Amino acid sequence: MGVVKELRRGLRSAQMTVLAKTVLEDLSVGDSITLNGVCLTATARTETDFRVDLSPETMNVTTLGSLKVGDGVNLERAIRLNERLGGHLVSGHVDGIGTITHRRQEDDAAILTIEVSKEILRYCIKKGSVTVDGVSLTVNDLNDKQFSASIIPHTAKNTTLGIKGVGARVNLENDLIAKYIERFLTTSETTRSDPKIDAEFLKKHGYL
Repeated sequence: MGVVKELRRGLRSAQMTVLAKTVLEDLSVGDSITLNGVCLTATARTETDFRVDLSPETMNVTTLGSLKVGDGVNLERAIRLNERLGGHLVSGHVDGIGTITHRRQEDDAAILTIEVSKEILRYCIKKGSVTVDGVSLTVNDLNDKQFSASIIPHTAKNTTLGIKGVGARVNLENDLIAKYIERFLTTSETTRSDPKIDAEFLKKHGYL
């Protein structure tokens, strides 16, 4: 995690400086870094912090526009392709915002229930993956308005999900592969050779 050190707001954009430690070990100016699941670019850095620019689009469609000095944020560096993937593929492009509607403790795990739009839920499946404020989670259950996910003690200790309660807004990113498959299946026939063959291919290889 990091902490918002400084926030300079413009008319529709902003510059944010974040106090950090672990992510600074090999962070260079120009590198990608995610804040609460939002992919940004490090524009400056010192031994104790780094700076990012928040565009009008980022301010409008994510929760970063509501952050203030002193707030904690989840930080993650870009993946290296030669390393193990300890979660699921995440682009850092937020699909929408959800609201925590319920939080309960079940043994050592916290169960979060998050209300989301239909556009988000269409890509959610039971035991599938979803990103909440940059944290890769497994969908425990869902209905037509919300889904639930478990937060293990390690996640609670090392991310802001450990302290977020009912009413908190979170950035959400759906599974990347699910969106590509939907796009592939719904592309017009003019850009595909044979939609029937495409569907049969996906079924044969276990994608449908």
